[in-house]
Amino acid sequence: MKYLDASSADFEKSFQSLILSTLEPNKNVLETVSKIISDVRKRGDDALLEYTNHYDHFSAKLETLEIKKDEVEAALDRISDSMRDSFEDATKRIRTFHEKQKQETWTYKDEDGNVLGQRITPIDRIGVYVPGGKAAYPSSVLMNVIPAQVAGVREIIMVVPTPHGERNDLVLAAAEIVGVDRIFSIGGAQAIAALAFGTNLVPKVDKIVGPGNIYVTAAKREVFGFVGIDMIAGPSEVVIIADESANPDWVAMDLLAQAEHDEQASSILISSDRNFIKRVENSITNFLPEMERAKIIEASLENNGAMIKTENFKQAIEIVNAIAPEHLELAVIDPEILLDDIKHAGAIFIGSYSAESLGDYCAGPNHVLPTAHTARFSSPLGVYDFQKKTSLIKCDRSSVLNIAKVASVLARGEGLTAHARSAEFRRNS
Repeated sequence: MKYLDASSADFEKSFQSLILSTLEPNKNVLETVSKIISDVRKRGDDALLEYTNHYDHFSAKLETLEIKKDEVEAALDRISDSMRDSFEDATKRIRTFHEKQKQETWTYKDEDGNVLGQRITPIDRIGVYVPGGKAAYPSSVLMNVIPAQVAGVREIIMVVPTPHGERNDLVLAAAEIVGVDRIFSIGGAQAIAALAFGTNLVPKVDKIVGPGNIYVTAAKREVFGFVGIDMIAGPSEVVIIADESANPDWVAMDLLAQAEHDEQASSILISSDRNFIKRVENSITNFLPEMERAKIIEASLENNGAMIKTENFKQAIEIVNAIAPEHLELAVIDPEILLDDIKHAGAIFIGSYSAESLGDYCAGPNHVLPTAHTARFSSPLGVYDFQKKTSLIKCDRSSVLNIAKVASVLARGEGLTAHARSAEFRRNS
């Protein structure tokens, strides 16, 4: 891991180098993705099947790409009782949190008697992409499906790649517990194209959500506008502000937990205590050999990990706001006093007991969060991502007089005579 001192003369240069990232895929990725999307759009199921068999290295038939209800039910039966209980507990917690996000239709009457308002309606059909490569993520099923259900989405289509034809019981079990409508064993750009444009097998959706690799991300970017998407997600990241009250083993494990996602994940510790930083480093050294994904963790920490020494909390928060991290842990003795000054973070974990891993699985708030500094302007996935807003305007003969006069004046100012006369007809009726 890199060591940076915020008081050093070259800190800003080193810091910018650390956080510099781009969501732009390289030219080869873009060309590959564009070709796949175009091909699936033109040839439909034939292209979808070819790409699925090629990239997932198996020989499926078209009729086997949809995972049937009995197979999903069988997967649920095969998992352990403790796993099933944990899924159900997590589902309850996540649903309870997201129920509080529901928006309702509202109206009001202005001083002239016009009725104005906003109507809230759910998206009809969504597609949920669930990764199935380096690791299987049943938690992504819960986090993406539940807020859509709370919003009232009519139909939920899930896609998940199955390398070598191997289907993950935990992913299927999670889908059965939350009640996904249809599941297809497809992934990559070809799955995104099928969801965006539809094929004879895969229904066209209105919005696509869920994480994926660089090809999936590039594909979501390309189909945006034909369908909605949740976000352009980059590698996962955590920043931890810690003081001498924190347990260095806990902090070290939280950094390791983030790093085990993949080689591009970012784990950053910020502390004003040089001795504490050293103790965390020692803990990482001790824990690393026993980690199942030690090679991935080591690469992640080497590429994107850092320990930053600051003078005080003020300096630490300035750095946090510059990073706008996906996850922020406040492992300090009095974390609440820092909250007001933190402007940019996807999720804030308050106090040493609030591990980021709890948010990943079952605390309640969504784990689909803005990455790559986008917390400056975006929010966690929520019920609001699956609801549409429609404006309501109701005028009558008496209430329209003033508003029509204003509209007429503004329209003539813009040189739009038909707009003006349209308003004047109502005023003069």
